[in-house]
Amino acid sequence: MPALGALIAEPLFLLADSAIVGHLGVPQLAGVGLASTVLQTAVGLMVFLAYSTTGTVARFLGGNRQGDALAAGRDGIALAILLGVLLSAAGYLFAPQLCTAMGATGDVHRYAVDYLRFSMPGLTAMLVVLAATGVLRGLQDTRTPLVVATAGFAVNIGLNYLLVYGFSLSVAGSALGTSIAQWGMAVFYLIAVARMARAQGVSLRPAISGIRATAHVGSWLMLRTLSLRAAVLATVLVATAQGPESLAAHQLVMTVFTFLAFALDALAIAAQAMIGKELGAGDTLLARALTRRMILWGVGFGVVTGALLALVAPVAGVLFTSDAGVQQAMTAGLWVLALSQPICGLVFVLDGVLIGAGDARYLALTGMLNLAAYLPLLIWVHAAGLSGRGGIAWLWAAFALGYMSARAITLSWRTRRDAWMVTGAAAGSGSD
Repeated sequence: MPALGALIAEPLFLLADSAIVGHLGVPQLAGVGLASTVLQTAVGLMVFLAYSTTGTVARFLGGNRQGDALAAGRDGIALAILLGVLLSAAGYLFAPQLCTAMGATGDVHRYAVDYLRFSMPGLTAMLVVLAATGVLRGLQDTRTPLVVATAGFAVNIGLNYLLVYGFSLSVAGSALGTSIAQWGMAVFYLIAVARMARAQGVSLRPAISGIRATAHVGSWLMLRTLSLRAAVLATVLVATAQGPESLAAHQLVMTVFTFLAFALDALAIAAQAMIGKELGAGDTLLARALTRRMILWGVGFGVVTGALLALVAPVAGVLFTSDAGVQQAMTAGLWVLALSQPICGLVFVLDGVLIGAGDARYLALTGMLNLAAYLPLLIWVHAAGLSGRGGIAWLWAAFALGYMSARAITLSWRTRRDAWMVTGAAAGSGSD
């Protein structure tokens, strides 16, 4: 439950941005949607910073090696800072080219560039938050991330509203407010991890070997994430081709999908931490029992969220936009998304189980296979030349039903066997 609260804070940032920016106009909302996709792609590719530290720290904890656990977390945070500085600089310099590559033109392009550039100061902080959160999760502490995320969300929504409307900074104010909130969270985490490391007698100076090990561990996880982000980006390109109205509606549906995905991911985070700890301790029977129990929770939670989403779908659009066409298209997309929620629940739980077990190579390779299965569906939707309500409905049928089903099949096949249950504290999340 604490993991759920912490995880939904990040999509709440996006929901707040969408709700605040959505009433500025369709071009602003479409621009933020497109820029958010680019930003989430960069952060998403770096999510291994959280996943690798969670599994590695949990395994060391299970093996009663807390000093090694904190050293691994320290090196993961150092890698996050290094990658964050490089990505922030590149994102600011190449923002116009990135938005053009995504198909943006005119006012949508201008707002997308503004949002992306003013988000760059906070990108490094986002990566630090990922790595540090992974450290605490690996230590079986999900309550501290909940407190930090809640405080960050409160500051974020207040700053965004003030900067967008009080200072008339438009979409740039929304991005800047989020950046400030993210840095506040990052500073808190840095202080907390430093104190724990000192208490265990662990040096705060990163080890080059540890940074390299974290990068190696994350390579397969990055490839896995790359396949996921490629699917999302390809979906955005089709939505962009359908026109600004469809792109705006797709952004809103994707924001809801992200919100629900993070909620379902609370079970995946529990899986990563608990499976990593039990395999580190060599208890495969408990790891298998936990997997079965979390599958039931995942599917059941998906049924509940799907039913609730189906009920609110007809009125949800009013919260984000006053454009009737966007509202109707969003409703169609949300109904399809509601149908897919039990599948999504299964996918997120099994994904977390295999990440916690360090089975990243399988996740990476099957991720590319799932992408190959999805692209023909996406090409068909694009070739049909649909737009508005029909376009969004079929687009989300391809993504939420087709693509997610492919992931469910490959993950279920793997967890029914025992090859993924590698024991030992030194195995590490992400090992081959």
